[in-house]
Amino acid sequence: MSTRVLTTRHLNRALLARQLLLERVDRPITDVVEQVGGLQTQYAPSGYVGLWTRIPAIRRASLTEALEDRSIVQATLMRTTIHMVSRREFWPCSLGIRRARRVWGLRVNASVAPATTDEGAERLRTALAGGPRTVRELGDVAGGFLGLVGLWVDLVRVPPSGTWDRRRADRLGLAEDWVGPPDATEGDGLRHLVRAYLRGFGPAPWADVSKWAGVPARDLRAAAEGPDALALVRYRDEAGRELLDLPDAPLPDPETPAPVRFLPHWDPTMLVHARRTQVLPEAYRALVFSDRNPFSVGTVLVDGAVAASWTVRDGCVIVVPVRALTAAEADEIEVERAALEAFHR
Repeated sequence: MSTRVLTTRHLNRALLARQLLLERVDRPITDVVEQVGGLQTQYAPSGYVGLWTRIPAIRRASLTEALEDRSIVQATLMRTTIHMVSRREFWPCSLGIRRARRVWGLRVNASVAPATTDEGAERLRTALAGGPRTVRELGDVAGGFLGLVGLWVDLVRVPPSGTWDRRRADRLGLAEDWVGPPDATEGDGLRHLVRAYLRGFGPAPWADVSKWAGVPARDLRAAAEGPDALALVRYRDEAGRELLDLPDAPLPDPETPAPVRFLPHWDPTMLVHARRTQVLPEAYRALVFSDRNPFSVGTVLVDGAVAASWTVRDGCVIVVPVRALTAAEADEIEVERAALEAFHR
């Protein structure tokens, strides 16, 4: 039997469905965060906007409360960037990426001896044994290599830092204290990363799972296809590449209407791993990500693709189209823009 071929439009609508961008859902924050593969939050408000665009009538305080009650945990995770994940998925994420990010850390800090990281890690654990401390309070406790040494200590970003009201995520705590002891193995974590990616972004090739997780594809594949193998289905894209997926994951009709949605800064659907879906047309990539604009911009999806950028100035949400808009598109954008502006206020 021949393998089913999925068009770019199929992949676009599958991504939107799995990212909960076809219809807002009245579900708990933890369920939504798990469904979309975590919320990328180098800029703390991104997590709040990411939930606003997916959950009807959500209050900003709801995410802060989830961080405070520890049902949502903020930490440096996939691709060594700050993410919010559910408490129950923290350890699988952390243990799945641990080895790969330590290899990366030593490669980009080639002048640092491994013994330095071990010694610094022990000092850092001792310094945090009494509870969370800010980066400033930690000072030179890790020998000047806090970012690197932090890859040898499982850390979380502890509120009130990293929230809407205190945006700098600089208050660190030991994950074992904040979340509880590890409850997964590296293999569990690698399989979890594959499931989480396909759940939120699939169908996809191994290379895209690897780019998102920051873990070599060979390691992910070995865990997913070895003992305790994952049940995966396979498709092809129009270029003949193999695409992996979870059984029974949504694959909407490619003609499914897609509403206007505002996405936050650094939303992962804009990153290179999702190029296959053309949510961000390549002609507009430099408008979103460039050396001149390292902060990125918020984006506006129209019919499942970026049609405008947005930012906040003096409390007002400003929309800048990147292509000509129809009157109906402009009207739909204005409804969402006004709602997002009210959310900011």
